[in-house]
This record gives sequence, C-alpha cells and structure tokens, in this order.
Amino acid sequence: MNRFDFTPYRRNTVGFDRLFDLLENATRGQGGDNYPPFNIERRAEDAYRITLAVAGFKPADIDITAQQNLLVIQGRKGDEGAPAGEFLHVGIAQRGFERRFELADFVRVEAANLEDGLLVIDLVREVPEAMKPKKIAIGSAPKTLSVVESDSTRAA
Repeated sequence: MNRFDFTPYRRNTVGFDRLFDLLENATRGQGGDNYPPFNIERRAEDAYRITLAVAGFKPADIDITAQQNLLVIQGRKGDEGAPAGEFLHVGIAQRGFERRFELADFVRVEAANLEDGLLVIDLVREVPEAMKPKKIAIGSAPKTLSVVESDSTRAA
C-alpha cells in the first residue's frame, strides 16, 4: 500500500493539521477489519444515521463514547449465557469489536437504539448562531457632523 506524505503541505499551511490527520488516518484504516458491517445515511441536511449490524450483542455488551469529533463504538461479548452444546459451524461472529467514526465539527449524537440486531445511532449537526453565515445589508454610510455644523450648533 502506498502512503501519501503530507509533510510538504504541512510546512506551507496553517490551521489544517486536523484535515491532514484525518486523511492520514483514513489511509491507515483502509486495510483494516470490516467487522461489524455498517451503513452511513444522510437523512436530512443536518441529520445522519449510522447503522451497525451487531447480531448477538445485547445493549449491556455495547459501549458508545462520543468525544470531540470522534465517536467510538465498542462491543464485548461476555462468556456467560453461552450455549453448552457443540457447534458444528460458527457463522455468527462472537468476537468483540471497536469502530471509530470521525465526526465533523458541531455534530452530536442524538440517540442510539438496538433493535433486531441493528445498532442505530442518530447524529445531528448543530452549528451555533455565531458560526452561521449572515446576510449583510448594504446601506449608506452613517452621517457624521462636520466641524462647521458642530460649531454652529454650539453657538445657538
């Protein structure tokens, strides 16, 4: 696998460190484990959903942690409750997992539900009012009093 070296670009830019880190992490994670499979869906302009197939996991087996710009989902299977019989074929994965998702700025987890073997995590992007684009009206410059006007008003 070829890795792209971002060092020359890092030298000539300011404030793009996070972008380069994301690109480097994405290239590192491409050859990794694909378990559990997942979907990412855009449900509205600022609403997203991540769905993971976690058959056999209970809510107590799954840990979801949201940090700044990072969502970590971990699953650990406990040995209790394992069937006492002998398996002739094991096709349902029983191993633990960890999935990491880089989140954009101002994206937060709204809800997480586990139903029918699917873990559904809803995300929303809430940009603060101060960060939203504002329309600027074009008007005339404010009137200023000239020196002559201000002197004549004083005399009166």
